[in-house]
Amino acid sequence: MEGFTAHQATRFTGCTARQLRYWDQIGLVRPSVQGTGGRPGVPRLYACRDLVALRVVKSLLDGGMSLQRVRRAWEYLNKRAALDKHLSEVKLITDGVSIFKVARRNGEVLDALREGQLAFFVAIDEIASSVETKVGQFKEDRDRFVRALREAAAHTQTGS
Repeated sequence: MEGFTAHQATRFTGCTARQLRYWDQIGLVRPSVQGTGGRPGVPRLYACRDLVALRVVKSLLDGGMSLQRVRRAWEYLNKRAALDKHLSEVKLITDGVSIFKVARRNGEVLDALREGQLAFFVAIDEIASSVETKVGQFKEDRDRFVRALREAAAHTQTGS
């Protein structure tokens, strides 16, 4: 499994390095490829699914949710709705104070915290698509850079 460094995760998600470290510390979103295990100098490596989770949490925070509420709702939804297993198939509905429902594509609806207030949608499938696009662009740029290095090395070796 390919992992993305914390630096790459900040670029792809808009989260700060401090947020990544803190969310890992409190167990909100942990890097699933490689964690630090509390050891200095060990890089965090995130899977693409982790990047989506980071963007979702950031979207909820940007929408006015407190970190404590996001954390409680995230834990609840992971236990009740296996949110972590179906991340790209759900929509979270919030009014900036509470997270109300998880609606899966198959029509299942689970009340998360409260019902019946004006809400906006956090479309996780759109976030996942956006993260995948950024990761794809990164891989293309990396491959282009590696090809250019190889071509330069070949020209240097042949003397042309």
